[in-house]
Amino acid sequence: MLILALAVSALAADPATQHLLKQVEGRYNRAGTLEVRFAETYSGLGRGPRTEMGTLYLRKPGRMRWQYTSPAGKLFISDSKDVYLYLAAENRVEKMKLRNTEDARAPLAFLLGKLNFEKEFQNIQTRTEDGGTLVAAEPKSVNLPYSRVEFLVSPTFEIRKLHIVGQDQSVLDFAFDEEKLNPPLGNALFEFRPPAGAEVVDGGSQ
Repeated sequence: MLILALAVSALAADPATQHLLKQVEGRYNRAGTLEVRFAETYSGLGRGPRTEMGTLYLRKPGRMRWQYTSPAGKLFISDSKDVYLYLAAENRVEKMKLRNTEDARAPLAFLLGKLNFEKEFQNIQTRTEDGGTLVAAEPKSVNLPYSRVEFLVSPTFEIRKLHIVGQDQSVLDFAFDEEKLNPPLGNALFEFRPPAGAEVVDGGSQ
């Protein structure tokens, strides 16, 4: 155990790893807005892989718009207070408070300008992969819905891929491309108005 602890401490103190992590943190924590294409693949809980894709728009603090092209019409919006998930196929809206989604969104903290590897993660390891650096880590808290996270970082410190392993062994993968830092994004992009006839389910504090 002592040898393992010393190895982890030595890795955490590695200057190259520290430099990489600080550069990634700085890139996203300093950005005011972001636009990026994404592909999102989920598998687990007895279901095979399912891939969805679209464009993510982000404006700090706390505003997000995940606009899906597949499935068409699906929309996830945060206006910095509430989050809304609209499922076009069901014409249904699910609403809840942004603060109640913090744990589930923790691996995506880099999108919100809250990325802090040292604070959030432990057992950080790096290796060269796919022309970039793969950063693998475990959350420090055991009270989170995921047990392991991997980030693929490009030579320009962009996060290109994100691999999240859930406590229930489910897997969520994101691939990002065409990233734009600080594009002009108006507030109207992050305002949600339910479509006519949509069922609205308010999750409240649940």
